[in-house]
Amino acid sequence: MAAAAPAARLLALSRHALASPSVGRSLSRRFYRGDSPADSQKDMLEIPLPPWEERTDEPIETKRARLLYESRKRGMLENCILLSLFAKENLHHMTERQLNLYDRLINEPSNDWDIFYWATDAKPAPEIFENDVLVMLRDFAKNKNKEQRLRAPDLEYLFEKPT
Repeated sequence: MAAAAPAARLLALSRHALASPSVGRSLSRRFYRGDSPADSQKDMLEIPLPPWEERTDEPIETKRARLLYESRKRGMLENCILLSLFAKENLHHMTERQLNLYDRLINEPSNDWDIFYWATDAKPAPEIFENDVLVMLRDFAKNKNKEQRLRAPDLEYLFEKPT
């Protein structure tokens, strides 16, 4: 029974570390960790993530389809809604360069909260992400037309021809 207590404590620490969003971390280290100010970080769980790599041999229509899917399937509801609606409205007319920038924006940061804060101008984005695609996303996030954006779009639009 004594061996079960350390294992239970490790499991609880792991769950705590995975459940806490990392808001202020640097992009130079790709780890996920909690950021409680009172945490000594002696029990920190670091999960190394593979580096983001541009897919240079991917056909453009495959890239659009993948980015559309990845825009819908995020780690948090706010980004599922924001990015899926942005993708529905913009992916079909983005250039290949813009698609690559968008791919990097949504897939390199290991924390979805970072993307949300950059898109809503709550925090400045690192210089590498400051580009025309982030400007488009920020403009979209302002919702100037006051559209009701409460959920991701229905999937029927996937079968419509872009206008």
